[in-house]
Amino acid sequence: MPMLRDVMAEAGLAFAELDLIAVTTGPGSFTGIRVGLAAARGLALASGLPLLGITAFEAVAAAVPPAERRESLIVAIDSRRADLFIQPFAADGSALSAPAALTPEALVDALPAGALVFAGDGAARARDALGALGRAAILAAANGPPDAADIARLALVHWHPGTLPPPPLPLYLRAPDAAMPGPRRAP
Repeated sequence: MPMLRDVMAEAGLAFAELDLIAVTTGPGSFTGIRVGLAAARGLALASGLPLLGITAFEAVAAAVPPAERRESLIVAIDSRRADLFIQPFAADGSALSAPAALTPEALVDALPAGALVFAGDGAARARDALGALGRAAILAAANGPPDAADIARLALVHWHPGTLPPPPLPLYLRAPDAAMPGPRRAP
């Protein structure tokens, strides 16, 4: 929470001046998503402000200028495992399909035909995997993680003042790495 205080102070705003709280819903690390959503829910509850969730895919796609988009913009997020989190978007910013966790080798069959532009922190890895399979793609300038400013801009577009958005839910694209322990055996 000290970081939030610092950001608010740098912006010259008090929490009482806010109209809405926005949070990314993932995908990302299981713990990171849980902590971020819990903190945002706590702030919204304490302040009485509405809370709106924005996916990391939406935020990264919004960071790509329209001039850089081709037929398909593919947001690729590094899962920190063997797979990539992928969601394709049309040139107008609308999602072409649901997000998925895919191995780099599975990309060639899962992505739309035509010119591809990759964005996100997994973009270079996805482009290189496609190139190894004989399909060319280019990288957008936005090749990092979601930016808070893009999340805020999208939240303002999606929010309807006077309405209470549904509670944001985490976007998980695979099962958590941690598992419940099995039954204990008697000594």
